[in-house]
Amino acid sequence: MAQWNNDKELFALVKERLYTPVVGDILDGLGCYHQFLPQDVRSLRGDMKLVGRAMPVLMIDVYGPQKKPFGLLTEALDQLEEDEIYLATGGTKRCAYWGELLTATARTRKAAGAVVNGWHRDTPQVLEQNWPVFSCGCYAQDSSVRTQVVDFRCPIEFGDVWVNPGDIVFGDIDGVLIIPQKYETEVFEKALEKAAGEKVVRKAIEGGMTATAAFAKFGIL
Repeated sequence: MAQWNNDKELFALVKERLYTPVVGDILDGLGCYHQFLPQDVRSLRGDMKLVGRAMPVLMIDVYGPQKKPFGLLTEALDQLEEDEIYLATGGTKRCAYWGELLTATARTRKAAGAVVNGWHRDTPQVLEQNWPVFSCGCYAQDSSVRTQVVDFRCPIEFGDVWVNPGDIVFGDIDGVLIIPQKYETEVFEKALEKAAGEKVVRKAIEGGMTATAAFAKFGIL
């Protein structure tokens, strides 16, 4: 039986007890071998951790001034819901996809974080808001004449990972992982069990047990 009754309780458990490697291991065991976002998508600060429901955003490259600068960016931001994660991909990373005012908007709407397959800017102003942002790094080039949001709350392919609206996004210092909705209960139940087991194994190893003996006994490494 699940240890949580709703998303709030689940997300609190994940933040407190889990880390992306152990959840990724469980997904591997279910045959979901490609659930980590690209390796260069990293948190702005090592202690940032996020978990929430995906609100996928699709972007494209544009060239020069547009009739509607930024496309549907403001509309996407303005309908973010509590505990959702702004998850954007598309285009060729010619400019920043995230910044200070986008952070302020999403944070004020109680969204859980932002993950972009591109650059961010306004780094000091983003960091001072103490709200989790994951990107490929910082680059100050503006987006208004270089990219647009063309759709949101739509399925996207982020790197090699297919993401549907409402999938769970979990990110920490080791990367960002997508947990499909149909597997979420099983994944988190098993991940909580494995994380607890890893503590037991570590204690046994620190007490003198060999890695070979520990794996033979516990099946965890």
